[in-house]
Amino acid sequence: MNLLPWPSECASGSAEPASLPQRRAWERRLSAALGSEHPATPHTERLPTLKAAQRSAGTGLGCPGSAYIGLIELLIPKERAFAPGMNQVSLTPSHIINRNVGLKVEGSSFTLDGFPFLIIAGTIHYFRVPREYWRDRLLKLKACGFNTVTTHIPWNLHEPRKGWFYLTANLDFMTFIAMASEAELWVILCPGPYIGSDLDLGGLPSWLLRDPKMKLRTTYRGFTKAVDHYFDKIIPMVVQLQYGKGGPIIAVQVENEYGSYHRDNRYMSYIKKALITRGIKVLLMTADNGDELTRGHLKRDYGALLTENGERTTEYLAYQEFFSSSLGIHKPPNLDSIPMAVYKSVVTEYYMSLWDVMPYLEEPISSVKPICMEELSVNQGNGQSYGYILYETVITTSGLLTAKNHVQDRGQVFLDENFLGIFDRSTDQLTIPRKMVYNDNPRLRILVENQGRLAYGQDINKERKGLIGDIYLNKSPLRNFKIHSLDMKTKFIQRDLPNIWKPAVFKHRGPAFFLGILRIGNDPRDTFIKMEGWTKGVIFINGKNLGRYWNIGPQETFYLPGPWLRPGSNEIIVFEEFKPGLEIHFTNISRLGY
Repeated sequence: MNLLPWPSECASGSAEPASLPQRRAWERRLSAALGSEHPATPHTERLPTLKAAQRSAGTGLGCPGSAYIGLIELLIPKERAFAPGMNQVSLTPSHIINRNVGLKVEGSSFTLDGFPFLIIAGTIHYFRVPREYWRDRLLKLKACGFNTVTTHIPWNLHEPRKGWFYLTANLDFMTFIAMASEAELWVILCPGPYIGSDLDLGGLPSWLLRDPKMKLRTTYRGFTKAVDHYFDKIIPMVVQLQYGKGGPIIAVQVENEYGSYHRDNRYMSYIKKALITRGIKVLLMTADNGDELTRGHLKRDYGALLTENGERTTEYLAYQEFFSSSLGIHKPPNLDSIPMAVYKSVVTEYYMSLWDVMPYLEEPISSVKPICMEELSVNQGNGQSYGYILYETVITTSGLLTAKNHVQDRGQVFLDENFLGIFDRSTDQLTIPRKMVYNDNPRLRILVENQGRLAYGQDINKERKGLIGDIYLNKSPLRNFKIHSLDMKTKFIQRDLPNIWKPAVFKHRGPAFFLGILRIGNDPRDTFIKMEGWTKGVIFINGKNLGRYWNIGPQETFYLPGPWLRPGSNEIIVFEEFKPGLEIHFTNISRLGY
């Protein structure tokens, strides 16, 4: 992803390196650019960028999906405007007191308040890092040699319900930006509305899809009305953190990689105007491949400079050394590692089956036809965003059950409590044996899992989940459903689940909740959970959704931040879909399968 000044096309780019040899070639090229003269040209050359990212270990820090730790962005003029060893120590938030023009494009270079400025930016997503570790991650970014942090604002997390904004705790982006300034880092802010970032629907809230005519990322009135309302809340907060007002924000990104979507020629101008009219005065940038600005698309490299628990990788040390030797950036002493712990394995001594739980939950929604998650009348009229959804209907005959690709994304099928099979992308038909229809009104149950909406692409307008159309039995559409929302949010675990736990004296088969207690001392520390022996499900720690596990891999461990734990007893609840394990194990070694 290239950051290009808006609206000038003053940079060109190429695909990001995806291997260590390519990174070495990139380093050599950068060294050459810094160490030798180049003929002056009317544009800056955009060197290949490395997106240092890592797949999430299901931390549940805001959302499912993957977590970015660092994104290296270097903008170098083709005529060597920055000599090796050039000292930019004075161009930091605390040193520039009298602020005038801010970040500008001067010919083929960037300047900050009139001084030549080299942007070395790394991405940290505040919503994917425990708030207690924000300062640690920012200081490590600075210690590696970066002078700027890029961060994105996820609309779907800040406004999960229309008109209900969440801006505290792990979503307090103003405090994160203030911490960045204290760490002597400038900020490039990406407020969206679409931010990509491997987030569900690219960071757009799923309640937008309640409109059957919705056209995301266009000037469709239903979309722009929602964007305007969101920006009216968020942008005034951003305005006071801009460079000219003494804040660290030196640039704002307009949308994200719209060239690969490009469904409305007026859209980017609309977003630009929406930002400016609400008070954004810093440099506006767009994110696309400079060679294909109108249809941009880039490869990605998923190698992180920091691990999910904040440890420095070999890549981190290599870049730190490179920045020090080639750019003359001071290399400070390494920060201490955050201590890890290996706790004693936890036995899940109690359980309750999903079928035992159902009578205690909120009244189901009755509907003649299936209703998808987004259109359910739950969550104060905003529909369901994540989790599972259970459909029940009575059948009177056996035969062939056909989904016609209407199960999104994965559905377990039961007749009463008896497992029949799975609907997924590879299985679209199941047979209900005659012997199983043993009474006058057996209940057909379809437990559908939302495995995450697309983060990008032309099909994001279609990303509705659950049953998105009819299910057929012997070519006749099924009717008269009872629909249960199982969103697996904190409220569901802490308040909706009944206290009807039973001793787990045998290994229950089928969807069920399992309870175990982790007892620790007065100093909770980071650890990794290992679900060896378990099949597929979701882990909750003290009511918080840690993430999903599946024994098909590749991920084997799940990062559990120390701040999520408390001295004494910690409640672990596991929703297991099939077959549980005997214990929950802990380790201090991450195993992500790559």
